[in-house]
Amino acid sequence: MATSLKTLRETADLRHLQQIVAGLDEGVILIDPDQSLLWANDAALAMHGVDRLEALGATVDDYRARFQLRYRNNHRLEADDYPIERVVAGDAFSEVVVEVTLAGEVEPRWVHQVRSLVLNDEDEDAPSCVVLVIQDVTARYQAEERFEQSFNANPAPAVICRLSDLRFVKVNQGFLDMTGHARDQILCKTVYDVDVLRQAERRELAKERLAEGRTIPQMEAELELPDGGTKLVIVAGQPIELGDQACILFTFADLEPRRKAEAALRHSEERFTRTFRMAPVPMAIGARDGHLLCDVNASFAQLTGYGSTEIIGRSLEDVALWADDTVRAEIERAIEQGHDLRAFEARLKTKEGAMVDCLVSTESIMLGEDTCVLWAWQDITQRKSTELELVEAIEAVMKDTSWFSRSIMDKLARLRAPQPDDGGPGLDDLTAREREVLGLICRGLDDKSIARALGVSGNTVRNHVARIYSKIGVNRRTAAAAWARARGFDGEGVAIAQRTVPA
Repeated sequence: MATSLKTLRETADLRHLQQIVAGLDEGVILIDPDQSLLWANDAALAMHGVDRLEALGATVDDYRARFQLRYRNNHRLEADDYPIERVVAGDAFSEVVVEVTLAGEVEPRWVHQVRSLVLNDEDEDAPSCVVLVIQDVTARYQAEERFEQSFNANPAPAVICRLSDLRFVKVNQGFLDMTGHARDQILCKTVYDVDVLRQAERRELAKERLAEGRTIPQMEAELELPDGGTKLVIVAGQPIELGDQACILFTFADLEPRRKAEAALRHSEERFTRTFRMAPVPMAIGARDGHLLCDVNASFAQLTGYGSTEIIGRSLEDVALWADDTVRAEIERAIEQGHDLRAFEARLKTKEGAMVDCLVSTESIMLGEDTCVLWAWQDITQRKSTELELVEAIEAVMKDTSWFSRSIMDKLARLRAPQPDDGGPGLDDLTAREREVLGLICRGLDDKSIARALGVSGNTVRNHVARIYSKIGVNRRTAAAAWARARGFDGEGVAIAQRTVPA
């Protein structure tokens, strides 16, 4: 005859069973077939936040009223689905994961992993006692939930592959955004259906490590996109545990922007090179440090007579290209200080020894990762020769300038205008009468006309002119006019009056 509920509570077998399971880390609840809760160890009580059996409930119905259970997908368990109901009904199960919430509360407090055990009487087929064995897996599932949230929120593209069948079990939004795949195009596909190691530089090593469940080092690969294109990435794999399953976490870095930037830079450098070589302006590229030339164009070779093989790798000083060492030092000093030149006048010495007047301009440029100097020269030899010839012609006719118009006088004076010297003589160094004479010179009057205008003798005017020349350092009327105009003095304020020259 089977042992009754009342006698079972008092048997030595129950006491022995209690002693055996009391110290287990797993929670154990003993249930009589009549749905009475017989006993629970301390671990089981702690897993429900109580300290005595009565707080769990006297019966299965009491337990169900005090603790609400739901699956991990938030689906609430019906009464017959409670593990405690199923075990009493004789249902054997090895693992059920449920969230446990206290009655009246909304958020679950624990996550339990439950399995069943049935104890049969030796003489009867009917069970004498059923057992719920509980593990508190709250911490594990909380860690997995935090990982899940972090994985999904992380903008870095990632997928997780299960090692047992090499199928993807998770994919985050970063990977979907990077590739353009839909989620269902990734999940349940294998590593080689959506080949994350395509064109990998060390593909065989990656496959070997994947088969062994070991870390896959970073390497470049090309992912195939849904539209038929490809994307250059860096891929790496890291072994992880997801639940009880061994997996590999693949992470990616998108190298496509770098590849596009490198292609754009390469095209830009190609265009620059074509422009540089075809430019009609003599040009060269040199290092900022040491001024060694890296390249020259055909116009430079034509101007200087030096071919590329004769000058590349040498400095302009080494080939004695500059005619004046002082000018060379000034140019090199400006470049070393980080300044760019604009139309700096200098003279070059060609391979044949001819002198070429030039305007030199420089610009700092980046070629690859190197800072270089782009040189450009404008040959002004012909222009300067023409200017000299014109000035000589002007000086020849300026001996008698009374017939020149005022506008022509201005233009001719400016043609030879020297740059004002801040440390040289100024208008204040002239007397009032000398300024009057200089003003009339600026207005184009000759000595006789100035004498009549000022009411003095011609000899007096000539003496004033000589003193003006001496003070300002010139020896021609045109140079004196240019000197005055460079300082903003044009003689407009000097009155011209016809006076009688004294006897």
